[in-house]
Amino acid sequence: MLKCRECDREYPPVKIHVCENCFGPLDVVYDYDLLELNRNSFRNRPKTVWRYFELLPVHDKSKIVDLGAGYTILHKCNRLARAIGLKTLYIKDDTVNPTYSFKDRPATVAVSKALEFNAKAIGCASTGNLAAATAAHSAKAGLPCYIFIPASIELNKIVQAAVYGAKIIAVKGTYDDANRLATQVAEVSDWAIVNVNLRPYYVEGSKTLAFEVCEQLDWNPPDHVVVPMASGALLCAISKGFNELKRLDLIKNSKIRITGAQPSGCSPIV
Repeated sequence: MLKCRECDREYPPVKIHVCENCFGPLDVVYDYDLLELNRNSFRNRPKTVWRYFELLPVHDKSKIVDLGAGYTILHKCNRLARAIGLKTLYIKDDTVNPTYSFKDRPATVAVSKALEFNAKAIGCASTGNLAAATAAHSAKAGLPCYIFIPASIELNKIVQAAVYGAKIIAVKGTYDDANRLATQVAEVSDWAIVNVNLRPYYVEGSKTLAFEVCEQLDWNPPDHVVVPMASGALLCAISKGFNELKRLDLIKNSKIRITGAQPSGCSPIV
């Protein structure tokens, strides 16, 4: 089920990304009372995001498109911790994902959901990492992939997506213009645009970062998590992940601080 974050209106699990009542964002809601999960439930499962299958929005396991994203290294950084005055510091290294960024997490979920929806093609608006992740998983799924980019983007940002066979659609204008065209395509076609009409399902992949960190720390959640902002979707997803673990009593009801970080040269939220 989908539920509006603003007005609480509920929707069936279909291809929709904003509330028709108030235009608020939609979240996937699970029936947590029916989930029989404990800390031992995840032992001996594949070390990918799909080890948390019950908490991801794909129902048919045969539709899963898995390139091995997730369960990435959690580095304990003793020297860096001392240098900045912290007792303990860990860094989650998602550069070891299949296409070298955390975007493989939402891409594997979105492309799998696209197969459940019997989509004819997959696409996204992107300036780099998401393009590569979507293209790679689309290739694995055997579906055509279309990447909408601003025409002025540096070529090296889309080479990886092109290598996976994606069709690159250059849009005259900004990223917003590319995203607007992708949204229009999603409205009139049977394409699954991962960060448009699949967005509620797509963002669910990112929350697995929270699941993994807690599991890798023997279910002792961190005190403070620093997340790069971009649009803010990653921070929201990680927060949801921690809250779901609390609700399922997999971690203690600790108060986890989450801080968003932006580079000074690109800090629109700040």
